[in-house]
Formats: sequence, structure tokens, C-alpha cells
Amino acid sequence: MYGLITRHAGELDWDDFDRAFYEVKDASGAQREPVPDAVSAISCFGDNAAARDDPSLVPVDDEGDPATAERPYFDWSYVCPSRDAYREGLLALIERCAGASPDVRLDDVGFPRAEYCRCDVCEERFGESDHEEWGQWRASVVTGFLEEAAGRVPGDLFLAVHPDPYPGHLHARSGIDLEALVDVVDEVVVPLYDTAYGTTYWLEALASGFADRFPGRVAVELYAVDVDVDALVRATAVAREYADAVYFGYDASNAVAALRRMRAEDRGGVTHGGPE
Repeated sequence: MYGLITRHAGELDWDDFDRAFYEVKDASGAQREPVPDAVSAISCFGDNAAARDDPSLVPVDDEGDPATAERPYFDWSYVCPSRDAYREGLLALIERCAGASPDVRLDDVGFPRAEYCRCDVCEERFGESDHEEWGQWRASVVTGFLEEAAGRVPGDLFLAVHPDPYPGHLHARSGIDLEALVDVVDEVVVPLYDTAYGTTYWLEALASGFADRFPGRVAVELYAVDVDVDALVRATAVAREYADAVYFGYDASNAVAALRRMRAEDRGGVTHGGPE
């Protein structure tokens, strides 16, 4: 299966793709209306606009450093997953998207990095919880949010994750407990983005690692913007060996060029029958 993630509604019904994700909310905070017959994609706790409008929502580490786009290691600003009003707003958006089309994809789920969040709300919630270990409490926050989201999605729930399959790393980094999500999430999407795909050994290692870690469906998402078509074809050939689906990010035309070349090569490599 091949698919596309896009912000352009006009690309959603291209015949070359089996599945199309439409960004209803991206990490800038910008929102678009959900579209029928497309999988709505929602950036959950990555939200530049919310962080800018209300800095008290931004996660902080134990030194008070905020998780904002202006700081190293962050491509965008985050909202603390413990904030009830923001979570309820996300869940309402998820429910609205599911009303337009039954499948929903969630991006940027969890805490921004391992050292977050040490805000007053998180400290208080952890202290009141039954968890003795901080990481386990963080994971319970993230799993609880995903369980609530799944209850509002009548179709498949897709979850995009940081591309690190090493045991314990996602749990420590963002609070995502893959083992606890087997019955909650229908498909894990792993963005393996590169601007060139000059080599693919790393792509093979990461894709095969997730295939081993998660017993449900695993998809690999490749970056397609301005990537050489031959390189994108090679990357796709590797990804599809380990993934149940391959998706392309943000350049439908380039993705279509790669798919058509692959399909032509596949047809050219098939022989029917043999010598008499």
C-alpha cells in the first residue's frame, strides 16, 4: 500500500495513492477543515500558536527551560500533555475529524524530550498518582490520552512516532509505551525523512527494527520534496520490504513519479510462461 500526506486538498483523490492523509492541524497550530474520504492528520502537542499565545502551557525541564522552537533540538514548540483544557480541545477536534472520515492520524503525541515536563501541574499530578517512577507516570499520561482518542475514532487510529525503535527509547523520550498500545493503535507510522536518500542502510535498520518491535501494522513515511526520483525509488524499495505501507510526505508529483517508475520496472521484470 502506498499513500500521501499533504496539506493540499486537491491531491487527496489522486489515483496513484491507496491512502491519503490530510493535515487538519499542523505543528504551526494552523487548522483546516477535515475532508471526507481522507485520513485527518492532527499534530497533537506540537503547537507553535498555542505556545505563543499562552506560554504557561509550554513544558519545562527541571531548570525551567521551555520546549520552544527557539531552543536547540526543537523544530517547533510544545504544549504539556497534562493540561486538561488543551487535551479536551484536541479530543473534540479528533471527534470532529472522525465525523468527517472514520480514520484519524495523530502526530507529535507525548512529551517533547526525556527531561520534560517538570511544570507545577506535572509535579502535582505525579505526586498524586500511584506511580513511584516518573517515567511510568509519564507513559500513563500518554497512553491515557491515546485511549481517550481511540474511543472517539470509529475507524483506524494511526500514530506517528519518533524514528527510534531501540527498546525503551520511545518510552524514555516521549512517554510512548509501544507494548501498551498494541490494542489501542491500529498502525504505527515511522517518518524516516531525508533530503537525498543517498544511502539506505540506516532506513533498513530503522524500518526492520520497528517491524520487530510492534506486532501491529507498521508504515514507513518518506520525504518526497525535491528528492531525486531514482533515490526515492531506492528508498521505497527498501521500506516496502519491512513495512505494511509506504507513505510520501508533501510532494505528490514527485511521489507519483517514483511510484510510476517502480511499477513500470516491476512490470518489466515479470515474464509470463517460458520457452516451449
